[in-house]
Amino acid sequence: MSAVWEQIAADAAAESPLWGDALLPPAERRHEPVFSPLAPPALALGLETIYEGYLVHYGRSRLFAQDDADTSLLLGDYLYAQGLVRVAETGNVSAVADLAELISLCAQARADGRDGDGDGAAWAATASLIATGGLDQARDALRRRGDARLLEQAAQAAAGAEPVARALSTHAELVG
Repeated sequence: MSAVWEQIAADAAAESPLWGDALLPPAERRHEPVFSPLAPPALALGLETIYEGYLVHYGRSRLFAQDDADTSLLLGDYLYAQGLVRVAETGNVSAVADLAELISLCAQARADGRDGDGDGAAWAATASLIATGGLDQARDALRRRGDARLLEQAAQAAAGAEPVARALSTHAELVG
């Protein structure tokens, strides 16, 4: 799995010297998967790249220093796009749509002032059920009422209570 982190860092540095300069020293980087263990292995690199973009925007990045707000915004957007490209390269169009919906849902929750309430459940459910459908009602509950229970229940049913609890706990550490 450390190859995932090396790939994310190397690609970002190759894309822009600005992103290369933002990388944490190797000894300070956290090589810890959060939601990719809930998803198919072929999507791990794309999913963790997108999640790293989310962390750059809303939490504590595992790979990048976040000293400048403008740079962090651009870096997070780059990571979202790069992750979606990686998932698209697998040929799984439904997975791309699910991840785009997830990014939108998390951004809307933040814009509505919910400060990430329910984001973890949205990530867990999306990773666990990526490209299988069936999350519309649960996403609507989060979007309209701020209720993440259906998303968390869906994730637990698909991936098991313990793996989901591990992912949510790590997520809470990174965004808390």
